[in-house]
Amino acid sequence: MDGLFSFLERRTEKYLTKKKQVREYNRTKKHTVLGEIWSWIDALIFAIFWVIIINQYLFQLFVIPSPSMVHTLEIGDRVIVNKDSYGVELYPAGKKVFTDDRRVQRDEIITFYNPEYDSKGPFFDLLSQVVYMGTLTLVNIDRNDDGTPAERLYVKRAVGMGGDTIRFIDGNAEIMLSGTESFISEDDFREQSGLSDGPHRSVDPSYYPALKAAGVMSAYHEMGYEPFLPREIYQAYRVLEGSDYNYVFDRYALEKARTGTLSSFDPSDMERRSESAVYENGIYVPSGYVLPLGDNRDNSRDGRYFGPVEESRINGRVVGRFWPLSRISSLTDNE
Repeated sequence: MDGLFSFLERRTEKYLTKKKQVREYNRTKKHTVLGEIWSWIDALIFAIFWVIIINQYLFQLFVIPSPSMVHTLEIGDRVIVNKDSYGVELYPAGKKVFTDDRRVQRDEIITFYNPEYDSKGPFFDLLSQVVYMGTLTLVNIDRNDDGTPAERLYVKRAVGMGGDTIRFIDGNAEIMLSGTESFISEDDFREQSGLSDGPHRSVDPSYYPALKAAGVMSAYHEMGYEPFLPREIYQAYRVLEGSDYNYVFDRYALEKARTGTLSSFDPSDMERRSESAVYENGIYVPSGYVLPLGDNRDNSRDGRYFGPVEESRINGRVVGRFWPLSRISSLTDNE
């Protein structure tokens, strides 16, 4: 890393010396409008170049695009990401070096490349990252079909580490730590370990019988078995009618009930049995991976849906919030 900084320092000194010589030369020349415009463009290109270098190798600015980390991070918050925390990324989404002694620690807030991101090609991916970094996050040319900004990077909390198994009972996480044989509730584990109290729930526990009923109904509909749906399942589901469940909704619990019901229809279907087993037994985190989860557990697209994330795909650690001014704060104090 020191070698990289020394190289950049030498190149900067050489560039600034040349610029000084050019300025001295220009003082003896007659100034023109075109020359002045080019001078401003040259200075702007130089500034953008250094902004990109700093964003890529030292600190990156990032805008929170979704409610998945509320109330730790609100939509529109601007944060600082330390790009040196877990190694040096040679280019956006590229190979990382110097990673041996820089590992992700449990409960850190991390940024990582979205495993479900729909790439528009390597050239556009690189261009969009350069524009995003060069404009200090003000311009994002990477858009979804509906015009909303594409989430190439996710911000979540590192909850599950290599060797852990995480399962969810009525939306509440339980952790079986590496080397142990029993689960402990995440709340108890956090309290015992002195970890952040940022993760929280929003769904009223009384909704869970209805959410499970909705999952069962979905499975009956998928198989064309609606005429055989037990009446008590429909009665349980009706609790959701007229409620606010569409706004605070644990889709993971619904999918767990759906896959379990589908598996029971045909126990010989090994694919469905395997899918259902993951919901029942939990998500295993392999060595060298992290299971990221949003603090806003009931409104977060996270590792429950796309699985553990390889550490090489984690590009930085969120260390502070600098906007809005009224909420400037460190984000490492409670970890």
